Amino acid sequence: MSQKKRTVVLLSGGLDSATTLAIAKSEGYACYALSFDYGQRHRFELEVSEKLCQASGVEEHVTIKIDLRKIGGSALTAEIDVPKDRDEETMSTGIPITYVPARNTVFLSIALGWAEVLGAFDLFIGVNAVDYSGYPDCRPEFIEQFAKLANLATKAGVAGEQQFQVRAPLIDLTKAEIIKIGTSLGVDYGLTHSCYDPNPEGISCGHCDSCQLRQRGFEEAGLVDPIEYQT
Repeated sequence: MSQKKRTVVLLSGGLDSATTLAIAKSEGYACYALSFDYGQRHRFELEVSEKLCQASGVEEHVTIKIDLRKIGGSALTAEIDVPKDRDEETMSTGIPITYVPARNTVFLSIALGWAEVLGAFDLFIGVNAVDYSGYPDCRPEFIEQFAKLANLATKAGVAGEQQFQVRAPLIDLTKAEIIKIGTSLGVDYGLTHSCYDPNPEGISCGHCDSCQLRQRGFEEAGLVDPIEYQT
C-alpha cells in the first residue's frame, strides 16, 4: 500500500463525488474509494464509479452492497415516481422524495470502519448544501456532528491515536463553482452520472432535480455538459 497519507473517499459516480476525489488526490492523499450498491434505481452510477477510479488511479475501489429497498421511503429505493421539471423555488422548499432515509449516516459509518482499518483519519464526502438539495444529511451541522461521533465510536478515536475528520470541500460551493474546480483539476465529467431516473442504457433523463441542477451548473460555469441526455 502507498506510504502517502490515506483517505477514504465516498464515490457515487456523480459530478460532486468525482470532484471531491480529484480534490483529495490534488492534496496528496492516497485515495481509497468506497461506493454502495444500495438498491438505487440509478445503479448505472456504479459502472461510472468504476470507470472514474480507473481514470483517477485510486489505491483501491470497494463497492459494498446494502439493500435499502427493504426499507424504501425514497423515490430512489421504492416504487415512487422521481419528480421532474420542478422549478428552483419548488426545489428549494422542503425535503424532496429523492432523499434516502439516513443514507449518508449509513455510508459514512461504513467508510469510518474502513478508514480505521486503513489508518486513514480523513474521510472525504461530496455533500453540498447550496444548490437546493434540501437533504438534511448534506448540511454542515451533520458533518460536524458525525466527526464528533467518529471520535467517540472508534478504538482509534478513543485511544487518541489521531482525530478523525470528515472533509466536505464542496459544502459551501455552487454547482458552477464545483464544475470550475473539477475542470481545473482535470476531472472528465463525461465519465460522471447525475441522473436519478436514467433509461436502461444509462442515458440521463434531463428533467429530474439532479439533471436540472447539473445542466444549470454547466451553463453558469460557461461550459458544455459532455454527457448525453434523452431530450
